[in-house]
Amino acid sequence: MAFDLLHSVKGLFTSDLISKAASSLGESEAGISKAMSGIIPSVLGSIISKATSDIDGASNILNLAKGVAGSGLLSNLGNMFGESGSANLVSNGVDMAKWLLGNKMGRITGMISSFAGIREFSIPSLMAMTAPAALGILGKQVIENDLTPSSLSNMLSSQKASMAAALPAGLSSLAGLTGLSPEGSMVLSLTDSVKQTTNSIPPVAVYAEKQADDSRRWSLPIVFAGVIIALVWLFVKGCDKEVATNVPGTDTTSGNSPMPVSAEPVSIKVQLPDGIELDAYKGGIEDQLVTYLNSTDPADSISNSRWFDFDNLNFKTGSAELTAESMKQAQNIAAILKAYPKVSIKIGGYADKTGKEEENMKLSQQRAESVLDALKKTGAAGTRLAGAKGYGSQFAKAAMDAPDEERRLDRRISISVRSK
Repeated sequence: MAFDLLHSVKGLFTSDLISKAASSLGESEAGISKAMSGIIPSVLGSIISKATSDIDGASNILNLAKGVAGSGLLSNLGNMFGESGSANLVSNGVDMAKWLLGNKMGRITGMISSFAGIREFSIPSLMAMTAPAALGILGKQVIENDLTPSSLSNMLSSQKASMAAALPAGLSSLAGLTGLSPEGSMVLSLTDSVKQTTNSIPPVAVYAEKQADDSRRWSLPIVFAGVIIALVWLFVKGCDKEVATNVPGTDTTSGNSPMPVSAEPVSIKVQLPDGIELDAYKGGIEDQLVTYLNSTDPADSISNSRWFDFDNLNFKTGSAELTAESMKQAQNIAAILKAYPKVSIKIGGYADKTGKEEENMKLSQQRAESVLDALKKTGAAGTRLAGAKGYGSQFAKAAMDAPDEERRLDRRISISVRSK
């Protein structure tokens, strides 16, 4: 039977693994399953796009896949949501997802979060599990069938259509972002002479195979780190021009936009019931809120644990004072409240784990209140605002010493819909 990458990867994500992920991330199992229906074909689409783009792309995917396959990760996916070593595994997995999805990761994250009804900062953790799992499955095929970059590219090219068809109806636009649509990428023919090119790339597979014999003496994070070292080498050599853009926020303490910043945000018009059109971004808070408020799906019923993160809201460094540019999004939220007269909301402020908790709690409270005041000033009725609450870092996911790109997801201001 012909190898089916999509079917093989889906088979890894058992109900038990979905349950572990939901418990660890504080999400519903239904929400995690719904998110995975978009994450899996998106990640696979990005792998296919790279492997069919040019000679270097196919070579890089082949070597990386072989390295992951030899690391033993496939038998340890559940450990990503365990107590021991999970932080390293998730961090490494996020690095892989960033390399695969490039500067589109922010938009993809926002769209899947809105579609699945789970918090945006939960999506990267799920991608961190999916990316190495998919590469590991692919690597086993490469090793067992002695695939060359040319044959790997041809095999993956033949599966592009089925991958695009696997995207849920609500996420069909991801086909263009992940290279699954005709205009999203162009398949280039490769020849077996590509083998000469692969010799100039650090042999990730050789590293993994050498370690496999005494893998019992090495912990999984250490072995997996070898794969990440290879990734870093690929970054330095410039094997891919579409690396995720790291744009710092206006503050490094807490409370900024949680959405990974994209170099090319997709501007859209969000239509309100009263005829008003809002300028917003695809997958941004306006887009998510209106989709949610219009939904009659039982999964979109009122839940105090469901929050929508501001994506264009910033504060002056170390303070609770909103920047002037942030008032635009406050005005948009006030317009949404006006267009939906039954809706009431609560504002939540969150911080990362750096700094003293009492200071984080105080600043997150002040910032939540600052946003509440801004909404009142822009016309939102006080009766529609169910208060503001600062939660400090008690819900932060990233470790204190994690890269700022990860900790930034924990610094956010969010909205909880309390009636609609």
